[in-house]
Amino acid sequence: MAERNILLVEDNPDHELLARRALRRNRIGHEITVARDGAEALDFLFATGSHAGRDLRRMPEVILLDLKLPKVDGLEVLRQIRADTRTMLLPVVILTSSDEESDKARGYNLGANSYIRKPVDFAQFVETTRQLGLYWLVLNEAPPTNKP
Repeated sequence: MAERNILLVEDNPDHELLARRALRRNRIGHEITVARDGAEALDFLFATGSHAGRDLRRMPEVILLDLKLPKVDGLEVLRQIRADTRTMLLPVVILTSSDEESDKARGYNLGANSYIRKPVDFAQFVETTRQLGLYWLVLNEAPPTNKP
C-alpha cells in the first residue's frame, strides 16, 4: 500500500514548522510534502517542472492550501486543481491567516472543501490540526481516484 500523503502548500517557514509540529504532536504519521509556492504545488500535482516523472497515481489524501503565496496565489492553485479531471476531486482545505470575506467567498466558489483560519496560538493550532486530521484523514471517505 502506498504511503499516505498530505500536500502542505505554505511559503512561511515558521508556519510550515508549526504545521509539521502540530501534525507530529497529533500522531498524524502521513508523509508531508511541502510546496513553498503555488507554482511548486502545481508542479507536484501535475508532475511537471522539478516533479516531472512523479507517479501521478499517488495523489495527496488532502491538500492544506495557504492563499497568500508567491508565483501563483492559492486561489489560482485551487482553480487549476478543480479544472483538471486528475485532481478535481482531491480534498482541499484552505488554511490561511486571511479572514477576508472575499477570500472565503472565492475559495468556496472555486470548490474548496473547507476554509480554516490559522490560529495564532500554538495550543489552538495543535487542536485545530488534531481536528483537521481526525476529520480529513480518519473520518472522511476519500473520493474515487482519477487515474491518469
